[in-house]
Amino acid sequence: MPILQSKINKIVVLVVSILAIGTIGYMGLSNYNLVDALYMTVITVTTVGFGELRPFSHEEKIFTIFLILTSITVFGYAVSAFSEYLVSGKLFEHFKHKKVEKEIARLKGHTIVCGFGRNGKQAILKLGNYNKKFVVVEKNKEMIEAIDIEGMLNIEGDATLDETLIRAGIEQASFLITALPSDADNLFVVLTASQLNPNCKVISRASNESSYNKLKIAGADNVIMPDKLGGDHMASLVTTPDVIEFVDRLTIEGETTANLEEIAVNDLPKKYLNKTILDLDLRRQTGCTVIGFRNPDRDYIINPEANIKLVPNSHLIVLGRPEQIIKLRELF
Repeated sequence: MPILQSKINKIVVLVVSILAIGTIGYMGLSNYNLVDALYMTVITVTTVGFGELRPFSHEEKIFTIFLILTSITVFGYAVSAFSEYLVSGKLFEHFKHKKVEKEIARLKGHTIVCGFGRNGKQAILKLGNYNKKFVVVEKNKEMIEAIDIEGMLNIEGDATLDETLIRAGIEQASFLITALPSDADNLFVVLTASQLNPNCKVISRASNESSYNKLKIAGADNVIMPDKLGGDHMASLVTTPDVIEFVDRLTIEGETTANLEEIAVNDLPKKYLNKTILDLDLRRQTGCTVIGFRNPDRDYIINPEANIKLVPNSHLIVLGRPEQIIKLRELF
């Protein structure tokens, strides 16, 4: 709300300026101390009708007339602007945005999702299922209203602009997903995010294959092409239908539940560090099965052996039914 903010700031500056001019003027013309000069200024601009501390000279009377006329103009403008915002509802909208920005300022390690289109909504749904904190950035007013109804933290603005991402908390964010319909806009978001927070992992949508390398060079950690994935997915239903259907049950059809979970070894109790997967005994404790292991060098091992050590900065990929995943989260 740049216009609203500038108008409120203008009103505050004008009122403070009137009080400052009056106080300094009375201190200079009447040799009042600071308190007396401020007192005379306040009773003058508010026209409460109290008398002056002592009879005024001609110069003081002229200054007082100037102060009264100026203050009437300023306060008239302030009342008019305030009434306009009150009637139009912009004032309440302003305070709502202030409240949202304060909540966002308290977030750390959250995800910023740019765009509330089809891909953006799918990303948000998945983040919600995993109880991840996120902020939506969208410039379409109608979509913002829909996001407000769902009670999600959001910022109205152009995601390609620095100030919009800063308001969304990019400096404290751990991830950014840009799912804007234009590859050029996604490229701008990637460049901006990489500059504002080099440690933020950026995931971008791309429509054209020619944009893939550009987005990677710009700083995107991952580039997803939904159309290409869709075609590959349909072909796989011909070549390996049972495998694809099983994977769909884990991911696409499981949007309201979680069947896969990632565990950072650093987040486990210290007693498990440098122990083995067998020592962790997830199967007995939760019913979940370890199906993948990522070592500190980011190399993945599918279906790892039980004697692999849980070294720092490594990760486990775990498979389980929704109730087993919930138990896993409660324990670890």
